[in-house]
Amino acid sequence: MVAFAMAVLLSGCGTTEKVTGWLRGDDKSAGGDAAIIGAPDVETYVNELYELSTGDARKQSNIYADASDAARLTPGPSSTLRLGLVLATPGHPRSDPATAAQLLRQVLAQEPLLTTAELALATIYLESAELLAATTSEAARLRDASARVARASETEASRRIAAVEAENQRLRKELADAEQKLEAITTIERSIRE
Repeated sequence: MVAFAMAVLLSGCGTTEKVTGWLRGDDKSAGGDAAIIGAPDVETYVNELYELSTGDARKQSNIYADASDAARLTPGPSSTLRLGLVLATPGHPRSDPATAAQLLRQVLAQEPLLTTAELALATIYLESAELLAATTSEAARLRDASARVARASETEASRRIAAVEAENQRLRKELADAEQKLEAITTIERSIRE
């Protein structure tokens, strides 16, 4: 009798399907996602990433600090995803694609705890972060190689300059010796004439 009354009451409210779906864990009310308690909606992530990309240095610093603190103080897939997304976003001083890729891999390993939107964001940003990390690593390698070549060229140029200066000094000495000999010959000629 009580069960019948609950069924009538719930059906009258139109929530029987939601309640039974929620009890089974397949509530589809959030745009096709299973409801994950405490998971931010995708707009929250996107808005923060937009502010991070377009904000001034102070705003970027605040977003990073907030995401970092949240990941440290309340560890979980959503806070780790948030920090990973912040670190994967280029154009601010705290951008770190290698660390972002590592965090996003950790998040994707917890797939059952993610909404579909979080899963999509993590996957997209992981690819982007891995590519950016590889590009950054290659750019650093090329900078190092270029710096080594520049140092070698500078060393070679310094060696050549030193060799040229030594040759100039030798030639000046020879010129001074020749001028002394010429002066001596000139003095001898004058004395012979007299």
